[in-house]
Amino acid sequence: MADVLIPDWGTWDPGTRATLMFVVDEPRGQVLLIRKKRGLGAGKINGPGGKIDPGETALECAVRETQEELGVTALNPVKHGELWFQFVDGMRMHVAVFVARAHEGEAYETPEAIPIWTPLDALPFEEMWADDREWLAQMLSEGGLFCGKFVFEDDLMHHCEMVWDSSGWMD
Repeated sequence: MADVLIPDWGTWDPGTRATLMFVVDEPRGQVLLIRKKRGLGAGKINGPGGKIDPGETALECAVRETQEELGVTALNPVKHGELWFQFVDGMRMHVAVFVARAHEGEAYETPEAIPIWTPLDALPFEEMWADDREWLAQMLSEGGLFCGKFVFEDDLMHHCEMVWDSSGWMD
């Protein structure tokens, strides 16, 4: 494995801003995930989400992307985290992570995604991005706020920094 440069996170600036949404059905003990059909991470399981459009807030994007990818409207989503991704190829992405514990509509397959209702205690990490093991289960079970900083080379995670804080430090 080649040496991987860890960015100076204090001056790091993302090239892309995006979102992820996790819709939780607490009575059933499940979370709505997707199998992504195209784009970055095609074939992987993740939450719905995507790039923030000009003039759009992260919250607006997360709700819109969930509607577009699954036909579901997330109700009262709450921001729980931020993910900072630096890829060895130069791509940089900041992702705002939201959780909604209520929704309207029934999930259906679209050209972008296949819906997968997954038990909260059986998340399919072997089919997800490597960073998801570092934060997803804890966020879904315990809540709190977090920031994760990661360096990837394609699918391989070379570096991980996680900070958990419930004091409200995030915007």
